Amino acid sequence: MSEPAVDHTADGGPLAIICGGGSLPFAVADAVRKRGRRVVLFAIRGWADPKRLEAYPHHWAALGQFGTFCRLAHREGCRDVVFIGSIVRPAIWRIRPDFKTLRLLPRVLGIFRGGDDHLLKGVTAIFEEHGFRLVGAHAVAPEILMPEGTLGRERPSDRDHADIAKGLALLNASSPFDVGQAVVVADARVLAIEAAEGTDCMLARIAELRQSGRIAVASGRGVLVKAAKRDQDRRFDLPSIGPQTVEGAARAGLAGIAVVAGSTIVAEPERIGATADRARLFVLGVREQAAE
Repeated sequence: MSEPAVDHTADGGPLAIICGGGSLPFAVADAVRKRGRRVVLFAIRGWADPKRLEAYPHHWAALGQFGTFCRLAHREGCRDVVFIGSIVRPAIWRIRPDFKTLRLLPRVLGIFRGGDDHLLKGVTAIFEEHGFRLVGAHAVAPEILMPEGTLGRERPSDRDHADIAKGLALLNASSPFDVGQAVVVADARVLAIEAAEGTDCMLARIAELRQSGRIAVASGRGVLVKAAKRDQDRRFDLPSIGPQTVEGAARAGLAGIAVVAGSTIVAEPERIGATADRARLFVLGVREQAAE
């Protein structure tokens, strides 16, 4: 079920931001602070950038330390919580639970048995039962969403538009299986579907396949297409792109990137546009297609 269309941008209480890797947590924090709301970052060890954290009120916690988070968040006066940033789903035996998490362990084991949506819904229920309200990053910082149109100078060709349409149709069809949110299509041929490896690794795989001659499509053709899963809870795990995505698409020899406007998070849009221009790639926000 998607989050109701509620404006959280003006809420007065401090916002807890649980930070994975990358620049997105800081883009959200900056946008929220500009609106006059206090933020407290809860950094996940091994993922969040320690140098960038120094500019924000923050606490460190390892995966599985839910009790630590509850204690610190309540002390800071945080009720609203945002999850943002990259993180690889850990194996259950790599989690280092604190006492509160140990008490929840049978339930945690259950929510790990399934896809990412199943996991996130289970985590959400646990947080909400402990008095927190989980909100989407876009609800507190709507400016981080991809607009319709292009970032940068390059524009897609008719062939690119056909590849984009095929990619969106494939993602829509695969949604019930709770797999990835990205595909690569070139000249109407599906070259890759994102799974557990993530977008960056998928693009690296395309680059390797080109170098080894396994992909005969000429360089400068093909599109990375990203879209949220159908019926996804949009408070969590919205597709995202950043300058690194553009660099990966360039190394993979693609013509561009297409994402759904209004439901894709964009990190550093100005840098994305500049990086795309240097690589001569298009970055396009398209309208969401109605599910059939």
